[in-house]
Amino acid sequence: MEVIPAIDLMRGRVVRLSKGDPKTAKVYDYLGDPVMVARRWEEEGADFLHVIDLDAALSVGRNLETVSKIAGAVSIPMQVGGGIRDFKTAEALLETGAHRVILGTLAFSEPLELARLIQECGDERVVVALDHQDGKVMVEGWRVPTNLGIDEAIPRFLDLQIRKFLVTSVAKDGTLSGPDFRILDKVCAYDGASVMAAGGISSLDDLVALNQIGVEGVVVGKALYEGMFTLREALEAAKED
Repeated sequence: MEVIPAIDLMRGRVVRLSKGDPKTAKVYDYLGDPVMVARRWEEEGADFLHVIDLDAALSVGRNLETVSKIAGAVSIPMQVGGGIRDFKTAEALLETGAHRVILGTLAFSEPLELARLIQECGDERVVVALDHQDGKVMVEGWRVPTNLGIDEAIPRFLDLQIRKFLVTSVAKDGTLSGPDFRILDKVCAYDGASVMAAGGISSLDDLVALNQIGVEGVVVGKALYEGMFTLREALEAAKED
């Protein structure tokens, strides 16, 4: 199982939110700027980075220059998400240095654009974000509910040749209260779905349990930033059966 450290960007700084609420933003300036944080995770053994532009997700700005600087400063690949709501933006990020783009709103509002992106760039470079509140998919920075549950969404995307999914519990994100194992267990049961989990992870035991239910990747944010465990410890725990 892959452990992917998160770097959430707001106004060019590394922050963490609770349940996606910008009012809860905690800034981690003491760790340095985003490039320094990215280099730290690489030095500690990360094979991949997870970079989210919160300003873009909330439609209040963009951190494209910072994302580009991170891509140029590390040798490991990264997946980038947040406010990617058209083909042009997704393409620009892939050209800027992102190995994969994470699509939420676009995937649900413009499935033809999603299919085009897969056709032109390959399914390995596209991740569909299934951000959910009690199993109901949320879009537009987790502020707008769709009329779809995860159980309905996954088969649709599998039919579009999507294989990579990022499943995040909005209620759990940033709370250090443990993952939503019930939903994740259901999602991992779908044949052909490669699942990354996010939201609520607080301990090494959480990582072991996620590995056991078949999660292929885990995005870890607040637990790392708050020192619940180190990245090296997380990478070791992810190897346990």
